[in-house]
Amino acid sequence: MHQQLAWYIGGPVIGLCVVALRWLLNERLGATGAWSDVVERASERSVALGTRGWLLIGLIFGGIVFGLFGTSLEGYGWLTENFSGWVVVAVLAVAGALIGFGAKTAGGCTSGNGLSGNAVLSPASLVATGTFFGTAILVSFLTEALV
Repeated sequence: MHQQLAWYIGGPVIGLCVVALRWLLNERLGATGAWSDVVERASERSVALGTRGWLLIGLIFGGIVFGLFGTSLEGYGWLTENFSGWVVVAVLAVAGALIGFGAKTAGGCTSGNGLSGNAVLSPASLVATGTFFGTAILVSFLTEALV
């Protein structure tokens, strides 16, 4: 059995989540907003989380559940070739926190721009998403040429 969810299932489900959050709660779907909500609530010493905070908790909890029951920690290249178990989990957790910090510092993340920003036809999100994809295509061609 293949360990990854098929794109034709995952894509529409994420799209429906974007539409549902906007329509029902007037919220945007994005990891940076979720990260920001949790950090802001923690700095205010509040245990109450908003919709975005619960999104982050769900992402973390879902990743843990999938890691425990869904698959092994393989496929992260050098990291999983040289380390195993909780070392990989710790490195991935720290990396995730740093990505959240960097995305907040940059003023947005790829998921927020690509999903929610493009859904409302934000010019900045359209340019940002084009830049993300263009850079990814360029890097993939360069990597392929060098390997």
